[in-house]
Amino acid sequence: MSLHLYLLRHGQTECSRTNAFCGSIDSELTPEGLEMAKAFATAYKSLPWSAIFCSPMQRTIETAKPLYTAIGMEPQLRDGLKEINYGKWEGKTPEVISQEYHDDYIRWSADPAWYAPTGGEIAVTIASRAMQVIEEIKHLYSNGNVLVVSHKATIRIILCSLLGIDVGRFRFRLGCPVGSVSVVEFTLHGPLLNALADRTHLDEQLRNLPGT
Repeated sequence: MSLHLYLLRHGQTECSRTNAFCGSIDSELTPEGLEMAKAFATAYKSLPWSAIFCSPMQRTIETAKPLYTAIGMEPQLRDGLKEINYGKWEGKTPEVISQEYHDDYIRWSADPAWYAPTGGEIAVTIASRAMQVIEEIKHLYSNGNVLVVSHKATIRIILCSLLGIDVGRFRFRLGCPVGSVSVVEFTLHGPLLNALADRTHLDEQLRNLPGT
């Protein structure tokens, strides 16, 4: 056997529905987001889970809850799995940010690895803290299935770090819509991406909701 890591992005929030930046804002799920969480639990509760790790934000805990309630397993909360802090961009759409913080937005768009949102975090910082959690998981669980419930940018940065993709390209190389799950298997040859941004557990209506 080998370790299989399931990276689940939380369900829809009001910010994801409107495509607004949401990092440190502790938003909760919309009714549709809660349905996404239930759909994931229904599809995956029969899998033998070894552990659940979760960002300590409302939206991620709410997404994990239907599964951990169904299987009777408490999530392990880790600050390292939080989303990027978007600083002064929190709650604003890209269109507004491009007008109000134009130069910062251009620099960040070109290379978010080393340029931060105004007053926020750079991607290499996220990679460092998130990968500490991944290394902890690998140390504790050499095989089995481990669920990680996190956020759009953080999941993409984790995947870039595992797959040898430039972290500065995370926004342009990997998709991660709400309610999607990506699966990485740790083999003798290193991390193997078995699924990217899979949403087959969601019905067509949930898959076609507006937003990101």
